Amino acid sequence: MSDIKCKSKTIITGILAGLANGLFGSGGGTVLVPCLVFWNNIEDHKAHATAIAVILPLTIISSYIYIKNNLVDYNLTYKVTIGSIIGAYVGSTMLNKISSQMLRKTFGIFMIIAAFRMLF
Repeated sequence: MSDIKCKSKTIITGILAGLANGLFGSGGGTVLVPCLVFWNNIEDHKAHATAIAVILPLTIISSYIYIKNNLVDYNLTYKVTIGSIIGAYVGSTMLNKISSQMLRKTFGIFMIIAAFRMLF
C-alpha cells in the first residue's frame, strides 16, 4: 500500500509542477523542490538536482506551445539564455559545496523575496 501511496504523491507532485510550469513559467523550483523535500521526503540536494532534470521535458512541452502561439521574444530569449548557461554552471557546481541546511535557508529566502516581489 505504501508503494501506491508513494507513486500517487510522485505523480501528483509532477502534475502540480507541470501546471505551474505551463501557467507561470516556473514549476521546478517553486513547486517541485518543496513537494519533493516535504511531501516525498527527498533529501534537499537530490530534490534540487531532480527538479533541474525534470525541467527539461517541462520546458520542451511548454516552449512548443508558446512558440506555436507566437508568445516567444527570440531576441530576449537569446540574451537571457547566455546568462542562464553561465549561471547554471556556477549554481550546479556550488550545489554540492553547500550544506543542506544552508541550501534550504537560501532557497527559502529566495522564495520569500520572489513572493514579496510578485505581491507588491
